[in-house]
Amino acid sequence: MSTQSILSNNQIKLSLKRLAHQILENHINLENTVLIGLQPRGIFVSDKIVEEIGSLISRDQIKYGKLDITFYRDDVRNELHIANKTEINFSLENKNVILIDDVLWTGRTIRAALDAIIDFGRPKKVELCVLIDRRFNRELPIQADYVGRTIDSYFSQKVKVLWEGQNNAVSDGVILEG
Repeated sequence: MSTQSILSNNQIKLSLKRLAHQILENHINLENTVLIGLQPRGIFVSDKIVEEIGSLISRDQIKYGKLDITFYRDDVRNELHIANKTEINFSLENKNVILIDDVLWTGRTIRAALDAIIDFGRPKKVELCVLIDRRFNRELPIQADYVGRTIDSYFSQKVKVLWEGQNNAVSDGVILEG
């Protein structure tokens, strides 16, 4: 099995900083905007983006939540899954919602997230921010508004986003296996 580096530690940091700046360019002071990280792996990306935005504007201006979509998925119904915690202590009614995840591939996770957020109110607008966009093999017509890196990959390949301290990773990085 071959392994190819997609993003190094420094490239991830720059990508996350750029994504945070792009979000602020389109939502100047986040007045009517909320950021929602998708459990489990999107949380690592969203935490870092929120931290970067917090270094640019007051933390009081940031509404940040975490969403578990386990029971909204349509592709894992026959298996037993342990849900992660959803932490959204505000309404999404008439808000600009930015969903944040690590990798956009088939679009099924985002479809589930769109179903799940309706339980918290009807958003005015929903945007998507991802660290990696695997632009081929999309099963649903979903695309990201903010993208760290777009890659071409085969269906058989796996994109792994590594975070220092998680799963024995010694530094942040993104690799393509297969």
